[in-house]
Amino acid sequence: MKNLFSTEVASKLDIENPLKSIREKFNYPEDNNSSILYFSGNSLGLQPKAVESILIEQSRIWGKYGAKGYFSHWVNFHKHLIENFLPIVGAEDGEIMLMNALTVNLHLLLISFYQPTKIRHKIIIEEDAFPSDQYAINSHLHLHGFNPTTSLIKLKPQSNEKCLKTIDIINTIKSHGESVATVMLGGVNYYTGQKYDMKEITKASKEIGAYVGFDLAHAAGNVELNLHNWNVDFAAWCNYKYLNSGPGAPSGIFIHNNHSDWNGPRLAGWWGNNMKSRFSMDPNFDPIKGAEGWSISNSPIFSMAPIKASLDIYNQVGINNFIKASQKLTGYLESLINAEMPKIEIITPKRKENRGCQLSMIIKDGRNVQNYLELNNVVCDWREPDVIRIAPNPLYNTYNEIYQLVKLLKNYDKK
Repeated sequence: MKNLFSTEVASKLDIENPLKSIREKFNYPEDNNSSILYFSGNSLGLQPKAVESILIEQSRIWGKYGAKGYFSHWVNFHKHLIENFLPIVGAEDGEIMLMNALTVNLHLLLISFYQPTKIRHKIIIEEDAFPSDQYAINSHLHLHGFNPTTSLIKLKPQSNEKCLKTIDIINTIKSHGESVATVMLGGVNYYTGQKYDMKEITKASKEIGAYVGFDLAHAAGNVELNLHNWNVDFAAWCNYKYLNSGPGAPSGIFIHNNHSDWNGPRLAGWWGNNMKSRFSMDPNFDPIKGAEGWSISNSPIFSMAPIKASLDIYNQVGINNFIKASQKLTGYLESLINAEMPKIEIITPKRKENRGCQLSMIIKDGRNVQNYLELNNVVCDWREPDVIRIAPNPLYNTYNEIYQLVKLLKNYDKK
């Protein structure tokens, strides 16, 4: 196919797409009965159609059983979801829990996995880490009496580059050596869309004796993860982006089974207490082994229920098939931009192994381009200072939609 930019090519690719039927499992937004091009699943995934019936069922259980519903249906509700997360993040039994919101979980995890001493007190993050992560880390440095100007190491790309090189990350970790207490990066950088080499970063962190963890907000359900085999200490993610579980959906955490018998610091709550003694009202905390021991309060059933609808879809598709379809769909967008709009700078890594669905683009007159796209029913997002993020999701986006997006960009360029 010589000319990729055509409706014929896009239609042919859609027909050949092995995931084409999955789109029918989602509610697709409309604006005044006009179709929308939705490329913002990296901010909020679309709603699976099954969500409504699942919520109605939980409402029915509440109405029928009242408080008895806790033991008949809800006390182990999270357990039925956790098993489907294992292949998505590469975890083993006992390493996952669903609870709270993402930044709340990062705080809880840092209580445990940031244990500074006079010598070992530094934290390493990306310079452009998501602001909420920076707030959390700074607050823990202050909590322990350390100054971020001396205890926070921010990784910066080399001059004239937008993304970090793995070798530079590793060299920074090694150069600070035994002064580093914790390394915490995003699995996929929210701004550039770069997927970090978590395996090598973890290895380097372990070699200097530091804890290592990842914010997987833009990685879970998007890219290949092998947290257990990589020997990652901890991780957290939200479930409302690629995992399509609704605004403010409860977060997930990973804690390696190496820490299943944890005796270090943590903030305890009764839902992390062993089930056998949970209702004995004993004031002595008896933690569940593994990640569940970090949970604090009982599960928010109505917020957690939509996760099932999304996990059922992932279970049907398989994370490996999702990734293959994602690489092809995102690669098509990249090819069209490079061929038809060469003035646009894609700052996301070119190698498919180093990214997920998202392409981050620097476009001349970018803010006005974003406004133009919005006026033409395109849902994507702008990130200061100069990036438009487009995230074609293979579960519900099509090749024809990508063709239409690039056509709109070309029409703007002609003005």
